[in-house]
Amino acid sequence: MIEMKIAMIGAGAVGQTLGAALVAKGHNVMIGVRDPGGDALTKARSNAGTLGDWVARTNGRVGSFADAARHGEVIFNVTSGGGSLEALTAAGPENLNGKVLVDVANPLDFSQGMPPLLLGQYAGPTSLAEQIQAAFPGAHVVKAFNTIAAAVMVQPSLVPGDHDLFIAGHDTGKAAVTEIAKGFGWKHIVDLGDIKGARATEGLLPIWVRIWNVTGGFSHNFHLAKG
Repeated sequence: MIEMKIAMIGAGAVGQTLGAALVAKGHNVMIGVRDPGGDALTKARSNAGTLGDWVARTNGRVGSFADAARHGEVIFNVTSGGGSLEALTAAGPENLNGKVLVDVANPLDFSQGMPPLLLGQYAGPTSLAEQIQAAFPGAHVVKAFNTIAAAVMVQPSLVPGDHDLFIAGHDTGKAAVTEIAKGFGWKHIVDLGDIKGARATEGLLPIWVRIWNVTGGFSHNFHLAKG
């Protein structure tokens, strides 16, 4: 695989896991955070170590959302779904134009308990990924990696047997995402067409979370079995 400059917009468990795996594959990765100054490298992050620990392990870099977006040829949105549009706006539309933007986020509403619902503005005939594409028309948006746990994203063998990675969106972007996914070891990649396919994958998340809630484990995924 040819070395790429890759950005993570967001610094939680998903961003750190994807970023570390991509560094290990030889890519140049920068994680973007809202404020890279002050305690950015030492503050505790949800379900993840500190960014300082991540930098020490990987030799990756940390910058602002805009710094990371300028750096990346491929940009991963790994923010919480409800904050994605704000974070990508801070990254700068000019830094997203002409680039592959992989939307991994899920717009989940946990306010009513488990399992979560989709946030209201994304529960109708639309999706977060579609709204990102509409807000940043110059980006090549692809919905991918959003129906699996972070560890499984980069090590699909953690789930035994056949299981699938769903992708939907811009054709140029899907080619880049497919190359990255195959580098992680994904064998079954299901193309759901244009960005409207994100409605289906985002809609799977309440089911995925309910399975986690009932079984207590993260190592599960979906598989399309055709007769």
